[in-house]
Amino acid sequence: MSGASRTRILLARRPVGAPVAADFRIETAALPQPGPGEVLVRVLYLSLDPYMRGRMSEAKSYAPPVALGDVMVGETVAEIVQSNVPGFPPGDIVRCHAGWQSHAALPADRLQRVDATVAPVSTALGVLGMPGFSAWVGLDAIGRPQQGETLVVAAATGPVGATVGQVARLRGARCVGIAGGARKCAALIEEFGFAAAIDHRAPDFAPALARACPDGIDVYFENVGGAVFDAVLPLLNRFARVPVCGVVATYNDREADRAGPDRLPALMGAVLRRSLTVQGFINNSFIERYEAFHAEMSAWVRNGDVRTREDIIDGLANAPGAFIGMLEGRNFGKLLIRP
Repeated sequence: MSGASRTRILLARRPVGAPVAADFRIETAALPQPGPGEVLVRVLYLSLDPYMRGRMSEAKSYAPPVALGDVMVGETVAEIVQSNVPGFPPGDIVRCHAGWQSHAALPADRLQRVDATVAPVSTALGVLGMPGFSAWVGLDAIGRPQQGETLVVAAATGPVGATVGQVARLRGARCVGIAGGARKCAALIEEFGFAAAIDHRAPDFAPALARACPDGIDVYFENVGGAVFDAVLPLLNRFARVPVCGVVATYNDREADRAGPDRLPALMGAVLRRSLTVQGFINNSFIERYEAFHAEMSAWVRNGDVRTREDIIDGLANAPGAFIGMLEGRNFGKLLIRP
């Protein structure tokens, strides 16, 4: 494939507040040649996820930041087009961290085969991938919904939230979803089987949530934070569990944005008085449960017990705009770029 090229999207500068298009740079570069023990892959789908905003920052976190001038990080489903590895022939479909680029040369130990007989290969980046695992393990290890309990999840039409609600329903819980806009709220009930859906943009959001949870909240799966959590906190029952998967409402905050009343005393008082469990988690801390997740979730997807919605955008050059829109809640379902 001598003379061929690839497209890459690099981190051009670190955002101040919300990312803008100028924080990214699109580049054409020579196609890499795989070395010993490596394969060359062509990206079929790129996953866009909220955690990437943290990787654009130098702030201390659970993973190192993307260096300026480097390819933006991201998980992908890709096709092997050239291989120096026995057992990974051209044509195989794999999941890998190729990042925001059309092609990459990667070592074989960074590849996971994708079984196209279970579901469309794109689901390896959604319900059968990191988002699905985050939902499943957050419930399995921390939320532990029980028969008859009330579970609430924010960002409920996203790939994590929609899976949380459906898995909790299968565990016997009554599920209330929080989403932005009438169309998303309708999908929660009609497509995903939630018992109720609340629009966080509505002026009566907090009272509407209280009406939807007359017996309080036993499990709150946190994806958002901010004003949504402010409405949830008074409704949490004694011994409620709060798996904290993300706080996307604050990802674009600048220091000046954090001015305001100190909410920590109210939170800690509630934790004490109501014996709350509030636990943040990174899914790879539970990687030993991945095989159990994949077996159970694959069966649910195959028989239709768990459904998924994808928001696919064509063209790698559209990734920055799509990512910016995702942080503003404009996507509807698992956001994927098809280069």
